[in-house]
Amino acid sequence: MKILLGAHTSISGGVDTAIDRAVKIKCSTIQIFTKNNNQWRAAPLTEETVRNYKNKLRLTKIKPVVAHDSYLINLCAKDETILIKSREAFIEELKRCELLSISFLNFHPGAHLGQGESDGIKIIAESLNIAHDQTPKFKVKSMIETTAGQGTNIGYRFEQIRKIIDLVEDKKRLAVCIDTCHIFAGGYDIRTEKTYENTFDELKKIIGFKYLKAFHLNDSKKEFGSRVDRHEHIGKGYIGLNGFRFLMNDKRFENIPKILETPKGPEMLEDVMNMKVLRKLVVVSNL
Repeated sequence: MKILLGAHTSISGGVDTAIDRAVKIKCSTIQIFTKNNNQWRAAPLTEETVRNYKNKLRLTKIKPVVAHDSYLINLCAKDETILIKSREAFIEELKRCELLSISFLNFHPGAHLGQGESDGIKIIAESLNIAHDQTPKFKVKSMIETTAGQGTNIGYRFEQIRKIIDLVEDKKRLAVCIDTCHIFAGGYDIRTEKTYENTFDELKKIIGFKYLKAFHLNDSKKEFGSRVDRHEHIGKGYIGLNGFRFLMNDKRFENIPKILETPKGPEMLEDVMNMKVLRKLVVVSNL
């Protein structure tokens, strides 16, 4: 079975251009923004835009497509105005994903900014319940990404993710994305066979593999447990190649998309390099 491997791909020039870029570097799965990630609002997706995107995607074997929401969104913002804007923006992102038939909207849970983790978790769940209530029967899932725990960011412990899931009413609308850099910085080691197994045993016990729908594959520029979010190229950071070797050969996860978010230039040569490194780690390649 083909391993689903890809990268976050630019939509510069239109969302359909992400498909062109993905084909160019031979991705089998991708992540995109559906709008400018540094702006609250965006022009509506036109019928022509949606049609062009779907027609291009149909000619490929790329699946699934994951979207990442705007970095401005904070679903547990302390400021009420920002919280309202975040909820409205998140709902709009869900609508854009649904129009494009995108499977998952990946998001960082949020930063509590002094309210405390417990209250922050409750507000995140409330935000998700509101978003899901206003987007009934949508197929796109809200995908909670693990964080490094930098600042007051929530989501650096599996228990925090579990508490969010427990408080969300429509659990069928949820998924989880594991970011390797983030969990490493958050205190989950994957560098040895023993620590790798321990980490995923915890994940299975606390969250459950049924929610696990994507990986972000990133090495870490910062040390284990640093709680600092700095992505590095595969094998060039503190995780090293072994952690990625374990993951690339883990049969439990071979059907789960693995997406790079490592630094790169416009030609995406770094993505090509990182995917090549990852493919070489597969013991019996079926790529």
